[in-house]
Amino acid sequence: MSGSFITFAQEGESRIEISKSIFIGNSCEVRSAPEAEDFVAKIRAKYPDARHVCYAWRVSGETFMQKYSDDGEPSGTGGMPILNVLDKKEITNAVITVTRYFGGILLGKGGLVRAYTDAAASAVRSSGLVRLTGGEVYSMTAGYDMSEKLIYALTQAGWNVSEPVYKENVEIKVTCPSSKAEELKTFVSDKTFGRVEAVKAGTDMIREAIPEE
Repeated sequence: MSGSFITFAQEGESRIEISKSIFIGNSCEVRSAPEAEDFVAKIRAKYPDARHVCYAWRVSGETFMQKYSDDGEPSGTGGMPILNVLDKKEITNAVITVTRYFGGILLGKGGLVRAYTDAAASAVRSSGLVRLTGGEVYSMTAGYDMSEKLIYALTQAGWNVSEPVYKENVEIKVTCPSSKAEELKTFVSDKTFGRVEAVKAGTDMIREAIPEE
């Protein structure tokens, strides 16, 4: 895996009220267009009596795809503001829906754009954001006599250590950017006096939380 992108840390939900209309935002990380459409369908099923379920999604892969829907709201007032929130924060592999329960007061086009923008932004805050970067997984096998010290040293130095697996020996895995692979190998060798070797075991994504603005 390679490259880097920003997406949601977890599935989120928010609710705001504007001029007696209720706007419910839902946000989720997705990996494909069908997965995004499935999430929209799930939200529609959750709120079957809602007047509108507007949405937008963006998916990066071999090709970049995006889609939005006003779902009956005036053109450009529902889905596009949601898509703009994703675009402005450079969020991808993600979907946001905003479900509206009409409160009887017309908001006008400008009011709707602001309302859907605020609802989408609220959904983003409820999910939180992470940056995913392509990395390489390195595996180490250490005896019980030195595994705790090695795990402690790796953690203190800021390496991304997975939960150890305790068998006859202790299996330790670290995910790091490919540019830091040699540094990791040297670190492990130095800390174990050459008794443990870091061996490449595959690829994975490194998740780094993005602080709230």
